[in-house]
Amino acid sequence: MEFKHRSLSDKIWLVLKGLAMGAANKVPGVSGGVVAYVAGFYEEFIYSLQRINKNAFKLLLGGRFRSFVRYTNGRFLVLLVFGMVISYFSVSKVLDLAIENFPLQVWSAFFGMIIGSIYFIAKDFDDWSKRNILILSLGVITGVAISLLEPATQNDNLIFVFFCGIIGVSGMTLPGLSGSFILILLGNYVLLLVDSVNALYDTLTDLVQADFSFINDPHRVRLLKVLTMFTLGSVVGLVTLSNFLGYLLKHFKNETNAGIIGFITGSLGVVWPWKTPIFERDVLGVIQYDRVGDPILKNYDRFIPDELSLNNITAILFIFLGIISVIALSKYGENTRV
Repeated sequence: MEFKHRSLSDKIWLVLKGLAMGAANKVPGVSGGVVAYVAGFYEEFIYSLQRINKNAFKLLLGGRFRSFVRYTNGRFLVLLVFGMVISYFSVSKVLDLAIENFPLQVWSAFFGMIIGSIYFIAKDFDDWSKRNILILSLGVITGVAISLLEPATQNDNLIFVFFCGIIGVSGMTLPGLSGSFILILLGNYVLLLVDSVNALYDTLTDLVQADFSFINDPHRVRLLKVLTMFTLGSVVGLVTLSNFLGYLLKHFKNETNAGIIGFITGSLGVVWPWKTPIFERDVLGVIQYDRVGDPILKNYDRFIPDELSLNNITAILFIFLGIISVIALSKYGENTRV
């Protein structure tokens, strides 16, 4: 694949797309891969990750840094990751507050965005063979089945955490499969995306203040080890999944697109706006809380609204807003392909 030269405005837009992708990856039920697909840089993202291989490491270890950057499409990846990092400590925090205070409207917008994504991907798909319809159906069934699973209990075994990294990063590479939601099902969402990240933030704050007392805190040290192993697993997952998906896109593009359409359609159940959270309770029926004081989410009780209240009307409006935003993003992506 030939990588493109980018203008300054293209680079700024790429960082903004990284912001959107990072925010989407943080939210259970939403896939950052969908953002990449709809915004028109999914294939470049996958093929760029494929270039992180032994040839790239030979260039890096040989001191040929410019060749390394060109070979891996490094500027593209750095700008995208930069946007994701900014998002994680800014946009995604705002998104967390929005979900906490306006859950129906936020989930409605996400639901609309998923519908818009399905329309965008399916509108130009014209290979409706029996084989592709079967693959699409299997994608839908798999997506629905995943949304109905109950979360496991938390597990900080480092080997399991490494596996969580491989699986959790799937939301960046596979549209329709939410890495955050998978981590909830594996029981480690709070451990990996809340506790360990907070531990890293506290550690960086201590280091700035030249305070090294955290070394004697076994709980902090354990969380840092967990975060390190999760990061290693994520890197391995990115490289291996991108090679696998790159192969599929090259040799089975229509079949892959059919599966992606199915996955995204199946994920609609995860972001259904009208739902009541079900929390983990003890034998006495008392809600259980995690280490940071948040109630432990077990699953959702989804329902169809039976009244046309103001709240439900605004939810429907946000669904349409989500659809429109994705269509607008896709139009921009078709015009720029950045």
